[in-house]
Amino acid sequence: MARDLAIALVSGGMDSCVAAAVAAQSHELAMLHVNYGQRTQERELRAFTEIADFYQVRRRLVADIGYLREIGGSSLTDAAIPVEQADLERQGIPSSYVPFRNTHFLAIAVSWAEVIGAGKIYIGAVEPDSSGYPDCRESYYRAFNELIRVGTKPETRLEVVAPLIKMKKADIIRLGQRLGAPLQLSWSCYQNDDVPCGECDSCALRAKGFAEAGVADPIFSHGQK
Repeated sequence: MARDLAIALVSGGMDSCVAAAVAAQSHELAMLHVNYGQRTQERELRAFTEIADFYQVRRRLVADIGYLREIGGSSLTDAAIPVEQADLERQGIPSSYVPFRNTHFLAIAVSWAEVIGAGKIYIGAVEPDSSGYPDCRESYYRAFNELIRVGTKPETRLEVVAPLIKMKKADIIRLGQRLGAPLQLSWSCYQNDDVPCGECDSCALRAKGFAEAGVADPIFSHGQK
């Protein structure tokens, strides 16, 4: 029996990998990746490709919105802005925030979904154990789903699903293990594309999650090319 089609937005990071694993339980997958001029663009694209290969995904879209690098304003897209060292107690929005980034990603996903007939878009956004980006809040996704409702064809039935939005990193890792998600293929570091720096927020959050889950991060045993 044919399964409903869903788009998984896969950055190549751990959270998007697990969100894709959740979607794969009940949907046929299409996968979307977006290059936006980020520091680790090539490494993230490699992670996306390997995760899509793992799930044997036939429908793939790699979109390029390098204009976010031209806009700048983020340490992920502007080499002149240093990536801050991890501070998991930080108040406020870190320099790694890319202004309104997820809206650009989701706009592409919605356009593609209307064309290919997908009913859901899965995204690995997380509110706890995160850097505090405003476009990773549950309220943002509620608002975006209302935008989809009023901004697409009347017959379109489509929603963004953020299955990890209220989960802590350790619980995301445990869920990924239960679902057989290929966490060894994911990439989280904001700065490096060979060995994780261990110093940025994303590396620190990943390390904290694996430590609290009581398991070793398979990215180190898997090896880097």
